[in-house]
Amino acid sequence: MTEQRLVPRALIVLLCTAGAVVTLSGIRAIGSIIGPVLLALVLVLAVSPVRTWLRRRGAPGWTLVAVPLILVLLLLFGMVTILTVAVAQTAGLASTYGPQFNQLLAEAETLGVRFGIGPAQVNQAIRSFDLGKVFTLVQGFASGLLGVFSSLILVTVLMLAMCLDAQTFSRALASGAAHRPGLVRALDDFAHKTRRYLVVSTVFGVICSALDVTALWLLDVPLPLLWGVLALITNYIPNLGFVIGLIPPALLGLLEGGPRTMVLVIVSYVMINFVVQSLIQPKFLGDAVGLSTTVTLLSLLVWAFVLGPLGALLAIPLSLLVRALLIDSDPDGEWVAALISGELPSESSEKPFQTDERDGPG
Repeated sequence: MTEQRLVPRALIVLLCTAGAVVTLSGIRAIGSIIGPVLLALVLVLAVSPVRTWLRRRGAPGWTLVAVPLILVLLLLFGMVTILTVAVAQTAGLASTYGPQFNQLLAEAETLGVRFGIGPAQVNQAIRSFDLGKVFTLVQGFASGLLGVFSSLILVTVLMLAMCLDAQTFSRALASGAAHRPGLVRALDDFAHKTRRYLVVSTVFGVICSALDVTALWLLDVPLPLLWGVLALITNYIPNLGFVIGLIPPALLGLLEGGPRTMVLVIVSYVMINFVVQSLIQPKFLGDAVGLSTTVTLLSLLVWAFVLGPLGALLAIPLSLLVRALLIDSDPDGEWVAALISGELPSESSEKPFQTDERDGPG
């Protein structure tokens, strides 16, 4: 203890910060490899209950690998198809609504002059706003995800390898519980929290998307089904995903029906998001995430910077993995866990590890 106290705490903080910067820089440099690996890991964890269900019912060994893999591949192909359509549609919409946009800008200029704003200022503001840039932002996000999901061969091979090693990995963790109980418990909690987060987010994302599609259909906004699916995908992005999913239908509402339609689209999205995701969803999600609002937002910014759109999509699972490896596995990390979760230390105390109630991380 005496030797530890001789090391200045500020030096420890600086070394840890430098190590984090170097690690994240390295991950970013090989993001084309790390991204598919992390995506495959999260997808394998998502279908892990299917493998457990088949094993308990005595299904043949090959089905424990084939069935989860097929389910994930269907999901990936579906997302690739949706993102491809989204990219193609957003690429053509900007040019299609060019005349309507110019008319709206002319009306905005007239309205600005009526309120005493000089023509030069209005023209400068109009020139600084480019509809194509807004659509390019959404299109770039979708293209970034499509670039990762399109690497289906690499992702498929990784998932196949992880599915084949899942049982061995689970047994190895169970046998190592006596030697490294903290690490095994942390990995088990990571797998459980990730699955719960994905399930709850998917269920409530589908509910929000269905309500969004209904609102867009009633307001005569083009392509309501496409924007509903985009809202489902962006639902996995904490904090900012809602805004990304709102931009295309709001702009289309403006071009199709004018400012009134755009305002109605925004109000509908905000009300649906507030009721479902802010009032109802947290009651079902509970403490599954274990990350405070501030940490969640910082995680989104960091992982989006490191891995791009895929990092934004997987921000919560990746943060849970970092927490499991660096904090929850450390017996002295309880106060740090309480700090990042926003809970009192007494509320975040460790629970007894039980291997028979959950499926292992693999």
